[in-house]
Amino acid sequence: MSGATDHFVHENRDRLLEELEEFLRIPSISTLPEYADDVAKAAAFVAAKLNAAGLENVEVIPTQKHPLVYADWLHAPGKPTVLCYGHFDVQPADPLELWLTPPFEPTVRQGNIYARGAADDKGQMYSHIKAVEALRSTTGTLPLNLKFLIEGEEEIGGVSISKYVEEHPDKLKADIALVSDTSMYAPGLPTLNVGLRGLVYMEVEATGPSRDLHSGVYGGASPNPVFGLIELLNTVKDSKGKIKIKGFYDDVQPPSSDELDSWSKLPFKEKDFLREEVGSLKLTGEKGHTVLERVWSRPTFEVHGIAGGFTGAGSKTVIPSKAMAKVSFRLVPDQNPEQIIEEFRNHVAKKAPKGIKVEVRVLGASPGLMVDTNHPGIRVAAQAMEDVFGKRTVFTRSGGSIPIVGEFAKFIGIPTILMGFGLPDDGLHSPNEKYNLDNYYKGIMTVAHFFEKYGEVTEST
Repeated sequence: MSGATDHFVHENRDRLLEELEEFLRIPSISTLPEYADDVAKAAAFVAAKLNAAGLENVEVIPTQKHPLVYADWLHAPGKPTVLCYGHFDVQPADPLELWLTPPFEPTVRQGNIYARGAADDKGQMYSHIKAVEALRSTTGTLPLNLKFLIEGEEEIGGVSISKYVEEHPDKLKADIALVSDTSMYAPGLPTLNVGLRGLVYMEVEATGPSRDLHSGVYGGASPNPVFGLIELLNTVKDSKGKIKIKGFYDDVQPPSSDELDSWSKLPFKEKDFLREEVGSLKLTGEKGHTVLERVWSRPTFEVHGIAGGFTGAGSKTVIPSKAMAKVSFRLVPDQNPEQIIEEFRNHVAKKAPKGIKVEVRVLGASPGLMVDTNHPGIRVAAQAMEDVFGKRTVFTRSGGSIPIVGEFAKFIGIPTILMGFGLPDDGLHSPNEKYNLDNYYKGIMTVAHFFEKYGEVTEST
């Protein structure tokens, strides 16, 4: 019936686009309290569309912050169960002046739809719901069992869904999870992501004097926490990109020779990556490793922001009392986040500059992981993508982190298929975020193909 679902998508292109535009108009910014009602509105939109597609037991689940949405359809005895995940919250749109069109007024230009959340993750997640509609509209039923769990806090750490997954493993029991929140390696090249880096996100606060001081009166005697923080952070990583924390690399495993061989065959050009994606004067990072190795399979340390002292117009000669930096480690499979946190705390304790008190606050931690490419779900997903896009599916890793994948593995004991339809230049978290409309439609077709094929070749475990 794959041809029938493809035909359904072609026949309903205009309506499918209109629905996505309606979804994208909701400014569901999870990190800003003033948008809480909009996040709730997005949850209600998702619940209504799940219900309209034929899912059952649809729930909008309140949490301490933003709601979760659950739904299921469990009328295929002996067939596998797929748990579909996505998120309906988005990043802030700042800086607004860099958007060519307003971020919450979706606009189609040159085959792309431009709006905040278009690719991350509303457009991709919505493909799962529309695939269900396509199958039920053409066959009257579904070829396997489905559960949906969609959240509104992914962009702020996913605390509520993590708690929910831990507390409801029986309700969420499945054979495999399906996530569409990643990118294809290149336009038209079907891609399955089989590896993720983990993430440890922290705040490092430095305190010097008990209050802000006049730099003329106390400069030369009082420690300066802004400068002290800079000195401390400089001890974590050297100019060649190597992290200098004792024991940090002990559990880092290199990619297999098969992985490295496959990566070498990808259509990657370092000069294009520098010019079109990074846009800096040159690339940096560990010597002895290719760019793809550095962004996919090597751990990193980054500073995301530093705050402290006077930064307003004019001058104010002050030695500030406090300074704070937001930092993170990206971890590779086999690195233990708790161990890395302990090693970092030990490093900070030893390297804190004279007169500076340092506090480390952990805001989130999740491990890196790999998915077995021999899992039947992965094989079926690769074939479904090849059927729709007409090219052999490639396997890559991602330098990013999707904490829920680790939660599914830890609490439900299932692997996750990362079947993404974004593109490298979609501008996630940046002005003028976009989603390719051809990929939107083909994403619906691919997910429908996957549901059909996975229901045929395996039985529930």
